[in-house]
Amino acid sequence: MANANTRSEKIKTVLRVTSGNFLEMFDFFLFGIYANHIAKTFFPNANEFVSLMATFMSFAAGFLVRPIGAIVLGAFIDRVGRRKGLIITLSIMAMGTALIAFVPGYASIGIAAPLLVLSGRLLQGFSAGVELGGVSVYLSEMATPGRKGFYVSWQSASQQCAIVVAALLGFAINKLMTPAGVAQWGWRTPFWIGCFIVPFIFLIRRSLQETEEFQRRTHHPSLGEITRTLTANWNVVLGGMAMVVMTTVSFYLITVYTPSFGKNVLKLTETDSLLVTVAVGLSNFMWLPLSGALSDRIGRRPILISFTVLALLTAYPALVWLVKEPTFGKMLAVELWLSLIYGSYNGAMVVALTEVVPATVRTAGFSLAYSLATTLGGSSLAISTWLIHTTDDKAAPGYWMSFAALCGLSATLYFYRRRAEPTVSPGAAS
Repeated sequence: MANANTRSEKIKTVLRVTSGNFLEMFDFFLFGIYANHIAKTFFPNANEFVSLMATFMSFAAGFLVRPIGAIVLGAFIDRVGRRKGLIITLSIMAMGTALIAFVPGYASIGIAAPLLVLSGRLLQGFSAGVELGGVSVYLSEMATPGRKGFYVSWQSASQQCAIVVAALLGFAINKLMTPAGVAQWGWRTPFWIGCFIVPFIFLIRRSLQETEEFQRRTHHPSLGEITRTLTANWNVVLGGMAMVVMTTVSFYLITVYTPSFGKNVLKLTETDSLLVTVAVGLSNFMWLPLSGALSDRIGRRPILISFTVLALLTAYPALVWLVKEPTFGKMLAVELWLSLIYGSYNGAMVVALTEVVPATVRTAGFSLAYSLATTLGGSSLAISTWLIHTTDDKAAPGYWMSFAALCGLSATLYFYRRRAEPTVSPGAAS
């Protein structure tokens, strides 16, 4: 009975700690689903390409402040505790969500509209800079021995739930409302829902307990000490960044970018694109914990190497096959294949990153590496749109994913050289 109670408490803790991840990715993904409507509402321009690029650039701007959030908020969490830090990040994230949900359009308040939306994205980015790191470190420190990969994988798995919910909401809105109604105000509805669930997530996060590993630590470093430790371990941060680039680029391409890619590039219906996205979210949700659990058994290295090589060999050819004669079935097949690659790689990668960062700066170090990578991954929407426009090659996003896979492979070979366990800098042992 004791084991059953312990297992039940672990499950409840995982749900509490990953709830903020759900909100973060829910809002991020809505930005991709309604990119066309956001562009027309806040960034109107006679040239559709310019309007869409302005929207994607504002989306990418949130990622530019992530490294700042990673250092400032990461240091705060490493000093005062995981629980308090995760409540602070949720509060900041909620403010950014409210701005995007309620700001009037350009037609009503002029240039203030895009500036306020940009401010909301910057707040979300600052908060998100440490959200993933804080959640991953919490799950790593509360995991049962030998199951870190499985527990940490639920950080990413919770994001897939947000993708499925957001895509289904988009599908329902498109079915129940006229195109004019969606364009006028219907696209805001999911953002309003995101605001309404904030109090609920806040309440369940307040019930989190501090991790035992953090409580056992007698010294909690200051911001200056954390900065010096990160500087001394710059190779770990840069290597971690390269490892995460593979995750962030592939994730944003197969989820947030999919609705725009399907509608604007492949000329499929918005409904088809949203259904593919739902399937991708469900597929990711399945592969992530399976890969995390498998990495606990066979190690992180073989999984990381296998799926970066698969991405290098197949990402661009798969997109070439898709864009020649786009159909719903072909788009579904390609996206599910890329989902297998992403989910399997990321399920092992996230826990690997928690293992190579020095324990005293684990949240800040993980978050900084992750945030630096997301400045590239989060720009995937803008970069893919620009690549297609300048090369006139609809499969050009495949080049971007191949580059990301090369980064991930190089980092994996660096961290796991000469032995099965990661090469860790001094002070990394917990």
